[in-house]
Amino acid sequence: MEQQYAKLSRCYKTSRVFPTDVNNHNTLFGGKLMAYIDDIASISASKHCRENVVTASTDSVDFLSPVRPTDSVCLESFVTWTGKSSMEVFVKVITEDLITGERKIAATAFLTFVALNDDQRPVPVPQVIPETEEEKRLHETAKHRAEMRRIRREQSKAFADYLITDFPWE
Repeated sequence: MEQQYAKLSRCYKTSRVFPTDVNNHNTLFGGKLMAYIDDIASISASKHCRENVVTASTDSVDFLSPVRPTDSVCLESFVTWTGKSSMEVFVKVITEDLITGERKIAATAFLTFVALNDDQRPVPVPQVIPETEEEKRLHETAKHRAEMRRIRREQSKAFADYLITDFPWE
């Protein structure tokens, strides 16, 4: 089976926080940060498998520290684990106060992507080879997260069966 080092999927994105990016609390809009996260994670997934990918799930986006207008926001992502055609991507968000230089972990996220061929069918992806301590720790704990995703997906499908599709005005 084909294998690929995690470092080959690693991506970085740094942005300044502008006044139009903040909410009424004068912190970065959560949705803006989530868009950054999905964007960079999709690039890591594509780099890992060299195929088109689609977001299958966002396990969590944990907002740990506010992002302020005096900060830059740096996202780092890489593939931590693979299934047959799926890839788990970890995204770490680091803020840096541009005046003081202080850095904080502002958010973390795990997303799952599926590799697709030109017919939009899932295709096999290379296994990931972790090297750094961070990569190894995330790789070791990935099977548990994958099992939790499987359970949540089943629960979501069962829940969807109870929901109605009629619009209130109909």
